[in-house]
Formats: sequence, C-alpha cells, structure tokens
Amino acid sequence: MEINEIIARINILARKKRSEGLTEEEQCEQKALYKEYLGFIRGQVKQQLDKIEIVDELPSQH
Repeated sequence: MEINEIIARINILARKKRSEGLTEEEQCEQKALYKEYLGFIRGQVKQQLDKIEIVDELPSQH
C-alpha cells in the first residue's frame, strides 16, 4: 500500500471512530496503519539526516 493510500485509510478510520466507533478488527487495522505510517516517516527523516554533512571550520582571524 502506498503512503497516500495509508493516509487516506487512516483518515477514514479516524472519522468513523469519532462518529460511530470502530470494530475490534478496524482498531487492529488502524494500529497497523499507524505503525506503517510512522515507519515511513522515520525512514524519511533518517534519509534527510544521512544527507547532512557537518563542517566544523572557524574563520581565520588576522
């Protein structure tokens, strides 16, 4: 499932939870989707952090 599909399904379940509640099966699905979504976000953050290069240079003072 792609991230946009995951987000869409999470939103559907969140609306249903507020309006009428979720079945036990839907609660399990929601929990699994959240886990997958957070894994995706963590992966994106890790990729960004891996690209950061720290340069520790002080300007010369004369």
